[in-house]
Amino acid sequence: MPLPPDHPLTSEVVTTEAELRALIGEPAALTCAKISQRLNAMTRRFVERSPFVCLSTSDAAGHCDVSPRGDPAGFVRILDDRTLLIPERPGNRLADSLRNILANPRVGLLFVVPGVSDTFRVNGRATITVDAALLAPCAVEGKPPLLGILVDIEEAYTQCSKAFLRSHLWDPARFVDPASMPTGGQVHRAIQGEQFDAEHYDRERAERYRRRDGFY
Repeated sequence: MPLPPDHPLTSEVVTTEAELRALIGEPAALTCAKISQRLNAMTRRFVERSPFVCLSTSDAAGHCDVSPRGDPAGFVRILDDRTLLIPERPGNRLADSLRNILANPRVGLLFVVPGVSDTFRVNGRATITVDAALLAPCAVEGKPPLLGILVDIEEAYTQCSKAFLRSHLWDPARFVDPASMPTGGQVHRAIQGEQFDAEHYDRERAERYRRRDGFY
């Protein structure tokens, strides 16, 4: 869907690619040359060593969603140089990503490797599978996933380190104390009102996580 030509807070907006290119210029030839339609021996390492992936989807109307996926490193299986398999673990059952894929198979992936500032991007087409033979090797703690997301690669390329270097993401000296951030219960209370028992919610959730209920 096309974006509105203006914004309620400003009239100074960019509306055409020509305007955009006048501001940022053209990409270097070497940057364009790194985009591939398949994995290779070097880029496979990002998939094999990543324990965390962001999955971007959108529905038929263009409404977008980004969802985190995490498991032991290498949990995204490389079936071949043009096909990946992401196991679908138990979640909140909103199924935003899965419902979007049913409506619009286009997806984007961002692979993150702890301590490494380069990331790896994959764009492609997704299919939801219930193939038990394909999903069996994705078992963790003896539990195979019920569903998986097959991704047929259309674009694959590394992303430079600038965002991670600017953010100092891996610098322990800049890590935020979790106690300074709102808990899940406190967020619920901010939405639902003071009658919501945030402390009870947080205790129950911590206990479920301790038991690893619903992890696999």
